[in-house]
Amino acid sequence: MAPKKKKVISSSFDNMKHYMKSVTSDTCIQCTQQCQRGLAYIEKMSKPGAIGYGVSCILTRGTPTQDTKSKAGKRK
Repeated sequence: MAPKKKKVISSSFDNMKHYMKSVTSDTCIQCTQQCQRGLAYIEKMSKPGAIGYGVSCILTRGTPTQDTKSKAGKRK
């Protein structure tokens, strides 16, 4: 028999990535609570010729259970 596969434990950031807004370096610069991810992105984008697609903002995350609870509560 083949050995059993181990479950890969994902971080909470990976689980919530789809619920976060993607922001540009301009938004990160103006942010009052600059996170480590945002500061690294600002530094990356400050170099000439840098191409960026935005970074997921941890301050704009939601929870997946909020969406399902609000829809389920409206049914009769």
